[in-house]
Amino acid sequence: MPLKPEIDHPESERRRVGYAIVGIGELTAGELIPAARTSDHAYVAALVTSEKDKGVAFARAYDLTEEDVYSYEDFERLKEREDVEAVYIVLPNSLHREYVERAARMGKHVLCEKPLGVNAGDAQAMVDACREAGVLLMTAYRCQYTPQHWAARDAVQGGKLGPVKLVDAIHGQVEDDPEAWRLKRDLAGGGPLPDVGIYCLNTIRFVLGQEPEWVFAALHQPQGDERFREVEESLSFMLGFPGGVIANGLTSYGTQKTATLRVLGEKGTVLMDPAYTYQGLELTISDGEGDFQPKLPDEDQFGLEMDHFAQRVRDGKEPWTPGEEGVQDHRIMDAMYESARTGQVVRLERVEGKDAFRGTEPQVPGRK
Repeated sequence: MPLKPEIDHPESERRRVGYAIVGIGELTAGELIPAARTSDHAYVAALVTSEKDKGVAFARAYDLTEEDVYSYEDFERLKEREDVEAVYIVLPNSLHREYVERAARMGKHVLCEKPLGVNAGDAQAMVDACREAGVLLMTAYRCQYTPQHWAARDAVQGGKLGPVKLVDAIHGQVEDDPEAWRLKRDLAGGGPLPDVGIYCLNTIRFVLGQEPEWVFAALHQPQGDERFREVEESLSFMLGFPGGVIANGLTSYGTQKTATLRVLGEKGTVLMDPAYTYQGLELTISDGEGDFQPKLPDEDQFGLEMDHFAQRVRDGKEPWTPGEEGVQDHRIMDAMYESARTGQVVRLERVEGKDAFRGTEPQVPGRK
């Protein structure tokens, strides 16, 4: 089925939201374009890249034309494309703000990869720009749209574990290319924390539905390792939540691939291992009477988030993970770096209520 709708397509297909994907790297090629091809509410209408030949090759492979490929310089020409209603930013972190603001000025809704920016001020400026332009901004937190993560959240918040006491989250991998943009502070804003560690932070906040009141962190930046001249290799953090819940997180660019989440309650536990991978999520719930592994569909996470945003574009409601959700993670990460620098606990502004920075709940497959 072609991605680009034609006049004679059924109304259900013609009403899909057309995305322009900005940046054709591994994520776009391996995940986003395939996800859009199976989407219920979205399709890829245009590509934006610095590599014209590569863009044209992708266009031809996915039923687009050479005219659907744009350079970064002629990005604003997308304003003329009525079929492009949303822009998906998939660029190095330091470029997010520029392209979010450019898209907003064109009147396009924006889905932006995490982290939203490089710090809280950067991210807030993006939120402000989209609000002023009257367009939606969503942070691409794919783990807040999966059946497995929602089952974990429901178990935690539904009382199956009894009062929650501790949360433990680890996300690490080896980054062995000294020239990778993720190792350049100006491009990434930090090391593993804003890249893979943010999954630990964001998922902890998601399953608890609360915001931390304080943070303490420490990092390691090895001397003599060319990879870590500008950013940390590893970072450990502790978060304190209302009611006494303590969460610990570990993230690193120097460990074997690890992606786990564990929530410990008075009567039971939740374990996700792996917890942040694109496929193959595993969830075990222990309630004191035994272990239970719910049978849940292994959905395309990128398809779920693209569909959710497309539905919000149609109904105008706030997406579940709006720009404000991304700003809050940046506030906390900024505090982590401050704590690591000073060796002190950093107090955060107290946030009342549940899911304070989230919008309209998504439709989650398999969730009752």
